[in-house]
Amino acid sequence: MVVADLHVHTTNSDGRLTLDAVPAAARAAGLEAVAVTDHDRLHPGLDAPVTDREGVRLVHGIELRVDAGDQRLDLLGYGARRTDALDAETDRIQRDRVARGRAIVDCVEERLGHPLPVDVERGFGRPDVARAVVESDDGYDDIGAVFDDLIGEDCPCYVPRDVPSFERGREVLAGACAVVGLAHPLRYPDPEAALARAERLDAVEVYYPYDGERGHGTLSESPLDVAAVEAAAERHDLLVTGGSDAHGETLGTTGLPRTAYERVEHALVGR
Repeated sequence: MVVADLHVHTTNSDGRLTLDAVPAAARAAGLEAVAVTDHDRLHPGLDAPVTDREGVRLVHGIELRVDAGDQRLDLLGYGARRTDALDAETDRIQRDRVARGRAIVDCVEERLGHPLPVDVERGFGRPDVARAVVESDDGYDDIGAVFDDLIGEDCPCYVPRDVPSFERGREVLAGACAVVGLAHPLRYPDPEAALARAERLDAVEVYYPYDGERGHGTLSESPLDVAAVEAAAERHDLLVTGGSDAHGETLGTTGLPRTAYERVEHALVGR
């Protein structure tokens, strides 16, 4: 039974749920806890690392894209507090995100021949573009198809972002968060190399909708499976995390069972 979804996006980045709507969505899914992990940005509506709202425990988190040299990875920080270093890094990243978003939108509009119903602002991401294409273009009825044809890596309208190095990202998150983990290791081009990086972190995301509808991103063709992620967690003595990576309004499709969540909660409270 899933009791905690520790990977959720809100309208603060490229999700559809407002922060105020998260507790009700969590209760509807039977969840006790949710981590708000917006892309490259702390949520301004959360002023504590962990807080209780309407019967649901909200964990202040962040998902930070980093460059590991051989590939780009996503780090998840949990129990976040604002620090000067994290604020400076996220401010820089958000400026780059806006410039990149405008470039992607311009390219997509040129290829499709019509404007997209979307505003490019702080927190903007490719899922926002994909949703706007589905909403406005009869040729697309699936967000994944937009990624596959237009805005995924190696596609005509893809624009890379300027992201911090793995070392810089890990350092900044370690100074601000109680737990720093590797997100969805099986989604990277080289999961084995990604898991090797987890040795320097506190946690790794084991529970994830690898076989479900993600609406963005692709899985690696590596033969590694979830058992390899679990083995890495045991080998490096890492906390196990997990979540739905929700960008929509439904939470808890994947997440942590009680025992795994209690270990994470202990780490958050014990800092």
